[in-house]
Amino acid sequence: MRRARITPLRLSGLAGVAVLGLVLAGCSGGGSSNPQSENLDGKGPITYVQGKDNSNVVRPLLDKWNKAHPDEKVTFKEQSDQADQQHDDLVQNFQAKNANYDVVDVDVVWTAEFAAKGWLQPLTGSLKMDTSKLFKPTVATATYNGTQYAAPQTSDGGLLYYRTDLVKTPPTSWDDMMNDCTIAKQAGIGCYAGQFAQYEGLTVNTAEAVNTAGGTIVAKDGKTPTVNSSEAKKGLQRLVDGFKDGNIPADAITYQEEQGRQAFEAGKLLFLRNWPYVYNLAKTDGSSVVKDKFAVAPLPGNGDGTPGASSLGGHNAAISVYSKHKQTAHDFIEFLQTEETQKFFMTQGSLAPVLASLYDDPDLNKQFGYLSTLKKSIESAVPRPVTPFYPAVTKAIQDNSYAALKGDKTVDQAMSDMEAAIKAASSGS
Repeated sequence: MRRARITPLRLSGLAGVAVLGLVLAGCSGGGSSNPQSENLDGKGPITYVQGKDNSNVVRPLLDKWNKAHPDEKVTFKEQSDQADQQHDDLVQNFQAKNANYDVVDVDVVWTAEFAAKGWLQPLTGSLKMDTSKLFKPTVATATYNGTQYAAPQTSDGGLLYYRTDLVKTPPTSWDDMMNDCTIAKQAGIGCYAGQFAQYEGLTVNTAEAVNTAGGTIVAKDGKTPTVNSSEAKKGLQRLVDGFKDGNIPADAITYQEEQGRQAFEAGKLLFLRNWPYVYNLAKTDGSSVVKDKFAVAPLPGNGDGTPGASSLGGHNAAISVYSKHKQTAHDFIEFLQTEETQKFFMTQGSLAPVLASLYDDPDLNKQFGYLSTLKKSIESAVPRPVTPFYPAVTKAIQDNSYAALKGDKTVDQAMSDMEAAIKAASSGS
């Protein structure tokens, strides 16, 4: 994957941006004009804005587009590889009504925030896109209040990595996995780890635990906290108990994606929750001692045959309301969803496609052994909270779930405090 994109990155410290609320949406057009209704048929050169292109995916695609569209060339504005810096850069340029940020790459959790502020062009009317061939969960991440504001570009889902030399059949429920931890203890290794350091990965893992247990974090309005429920508490309690009884090693409280990957490759873990990018590295890294001793499965569920609910990763492409060439921008984001482009995302950057049919492609399945499992993960995936106040909401999740995992708060207290923080964020207080 684009290594800056492999996993959701740190978004902390952005709460101040989030609580700007909807005020900007009302004044974004200046006077009585509405930028959403302007330049809909505009054609001409555009700029595409995205984080660092570590896997060299963007430039070859733009070369191809530019060769076919000499009068509508796309220029690449490359941002840093840090998600919080990418977010800040987009906010600053939207606030400045920069017409040169035509198409922007947005993390799936930013779509609602930017749409609520009136910065993204609704993909309706002449700009409507066909989503019938896309994975439904990816379309949900591009939709806010029933309107599509972005084009799903790449996806991602969590997978359970497990040692095939120690466990013949992967666990399908959390309880089964915890029971298998006796095998890890006999082997003298840690049992299970995910991403539990205090950053965006903890929001991902907490959301997966909550959603798998049948809970939710916010209501469909994106504002009302729903996290203080028995189901949500059950999900967080599973993680807390895992740390308490040692089934999750104590040092996993410091793990981001890479620390977990390295521990698994070193043979120190029986199970690991991580993203698909780990698969090829664990197979090919010279230091990996598990090259031929692991496989992947969907995240464990509740024992009813349904996989656990992965948090949905990935990125969407959106058109700025301030773009002067929206028709070209629309055609370009359609180009990003073509089968040829989506295959290139996968083969060049290990980026999960948003076209459902590609997960059954024989050649891709031969190249990427995790693809069929990833399909199941994405089919059952749930977006992280869809809210215009996401930076403040993720901070509330991280702060309180981390305190619970460390034993500084009970699960009841953590969920109560999380609820209060989300309520404060959505009310602007």
